[in-house]
Amino acid sequence: MAIELIAEACQAGARQARACAVLGIDERTLRRWRRQQREKQCLRDRRREAAAARVPSNKLSAEERKRILNICNAPEYQSLPPSQIVPRLADQGEYVGSESTFYRVLHAADQQQRRGRAQAPRQVPKPQGFKAEGPNQVYSWDITYLAAAVRGSFYRLYLVEDIYSRKIVG
Repeated sequence: MAIELIAEACQAGARQARACAVLGIDERTLRRWRRQQREKQCLRDRRREAAAARVPSNKLSAEERKRILNICNAPEYQSLPPSQIVPRLADQGEYVGSESTFYRVLHAADQQQRRGRAQAPRQVPKPQGFKAEGPNQVYSWDITYLAAAVRGSFYRLYLVEDIYSRKIVG
C-alpha cells in the first residue's frame, strides 16, 4: 500500500524523498520493497518500530527479579551494594545475575538508594570571600612540600602572602 501511495504522489508531482518522509520510511526501504515486489518475494515491514515490540529471549522473569530483590534485602546483604553482593555470591558458587542486572532490578524497584554505611553527599557551604583594597589588609598562606636531595624526605615551605600586592610577607 505504501508503494502505491508513493507512486501516486510522485505522479501528482511530489518528490519521492518528501513522500517517503511523510510515510515515515527511508528511500532505501522503498527501493528494497520495490525490488522484493519485482522478485515476487514476501514483503515484510522490518523497520525498528516493528522490532521494538519483540521481547528479548533472555529477559528476566518476574520470579528471577523477585529472587534478586530477596537476595539484596536479605540480612547479610542488605547493607552491601551489588558490586559486593555479586562477588560474594560467586565465592559461594552461585550466579543469579550480573552486577548491572542487580543495579537495574534495584532501580526498577526504587531501592537504588545508598546501602550500608555510605552517607549521602552533604552540601558544603562556600568559603567567605575577602576583598583587599590596599596592601597589608588581607593575607593568605600556603604550605608547599619541596623535594630534598635524599629520596623520600621533603622540606616544608610555609608562605604568607599579601593578597593585594601578591608579595611574600612571611
